[in-house]
Amino acid sequence: MERIESSIWPDDPSYKSRKELNLAVLKEWQELMAKVMKGGPIEAVKRHHERGKLTARERIELLCDEGTGFLEFSALAANGQYAEAFPSAGIITGIALIQGREAVVIANDATVKGGTYISETIRKHVRALEIALENNLPCVYMVDSGGVFLPEQSKVFPDKDHFGRIFYYQARLSAVGIPQVAIVMGSCTAGGAYIPAMADETIIVKNQGTIFIAGPPLVKAATGEEVTAEELGGAEVHTKISGVADHLVENDHEAIGKCREIFLSFAPAYRQPLAYNDPVEPYYSPRELDYIMPEDLSTHFDSREVIARIVDGSKLNEFKKEYAPTLVTGFAHIMGIPVGIIANNGVLYPETSLKGAHFVELCAQRKVPIIFLQNVTGFMVGKDFEHKGIARDGAKMVHAVANANVPMITLIFGSSNGAGNYAMAGRAFGPRFLWMWPNARISVMGGAQASQVLSTVKQDKNEENLIERYERESKALFATSRVWDDGIIQPSESRFVLARALSATLNKPIPEPQFGVFRM
Repeated sequence: MERIESSIWPDDPSYKSRKELNLAVLKEWQELMAKVMKGGPIEAVKRHHERGKLTARERIELLCDEGTGFLEFSALAANGQYAEAFPSAGIITGIALIQGREAVVIANDATVKGGTYISETIRKHVRALEIALENNLPCVYMVDSGGVFLPEQSKVFPDKDHFGRIFYYQARLSAVGIPQVAIVMGSCTAGGAYIPAMADETIIVKNQGTIFIAGPPLVKAATGEEVTAEELGGAEVHTKISGVADHLVENDHEAIGKCREIFLSFAPAYRQPLAYNDPVEPYYSPRELDYIMPEDLSTHFDSREVIARIVDGSKLNEFKKEYAPTLVTGFAHIMGIPVGIIANNGVLYPETSLKGAHFVELCAQRKVPIIFLQNVTGFMVGKDFEHKGIARDGAKMVHAVANANVPMITLIFGSSNGAGNYAMAGRAFGPRFLWMWPNARISVMGGAQASQVLSTVKQDKNEENLIERYERESKALFATSRVWDDGIIQPSESRFVLARALSATLNKPIPEPQFGVFRM
């Protein structure tokens, strides 16, 4: 393989202003991350500790194998909403390594409104279960929740992907033999009581964990019966009388130790056979990714500069290098894992689409995972290109991406606009994971273009407000707050995040390729 030749060097004066801008955006993201990592209000965290309980992130840290880290999903969910009362949407989700086994962890943060669920909490919980099902990953539920946040009940209860979807996925996980362990470390009320009830094994903490369909106040209102929480559904009730829980423990530490013991009884994990290599560090420093993007994302930027700082040895076996150069395609390794890479280098033309479709088919046939690196304004428009059949050729790439059975992971490092988002495995096309950089943008089109279109069709005369709205709503922070991605990541961590995500996808066999009709 050839090593990519970079034209960017840290000591180049032309990159000084670029570096300053990118680092300013990165700093804003880092400050927000530091804030949500603290959990709920200081007083709530203090009360939590006084009760002898660990916080959600403290629990996860103990659960993980030492020194392995935690790949967190959507840490900034609900940011900028609900008067900032729901940091991380009150729930922590991600992938941990437990006894050497990759697993999805879902932990309620009871310091945030008692661990109750708003819309974004449910989106995070359900998304984590989707990831577990798609990638054959065991699940650990650290339950400490008051259930639905009642003032928001119309947004969290009745629809298909609302609260009930959690239990649907638990049933589906069980049906295909994916292990689930619940640790009841606090309240587990109403519909939430089914989380431990539907798990394979359930641990409950004495004088701390409770499970009941209706709490004491509702029981009294419904039946007139007066009963304490412990009498109704405490740890001893469910381990000695009802049998809803299986293991009685004294505290959070013992509960986490028991969970780690349970993992030792699992059958060995599957590993997809691939042409793995020994990992090799990139020739160019991944730290440079923090500041290499241009100040204006509409400025042309060679995506090979990103690839060179992610892949092993900065080496890429490029496919059709001289043909349709606005799309870079090729094979590489990331921390020893073989991947196909599809990266935008400009607008998508008819020939670009054909090149992309061809390469997706190759990866599917060879069962090689695909990394999509998005920086795309969309497909080329105009009479000449319509006459050449850009809709037909673009559809070929869309077909190929939709039907490729290999794991796909998407990273938006620049812009993501229009149908280009779909062709490059946007969220609607079901990539196993989708990450964004802090500077990234996602919208149907740029604000200036949208303003011109609406002005032309006489739908909006307030051009300035529309451009401002598009600018605000296209930002990565806006998208991640609504769980349209799996999280914003630091650019220099891209190699690590992609490798962890890739590794997780390989716990499930890659099926044989099957494609639909390609209009010729």
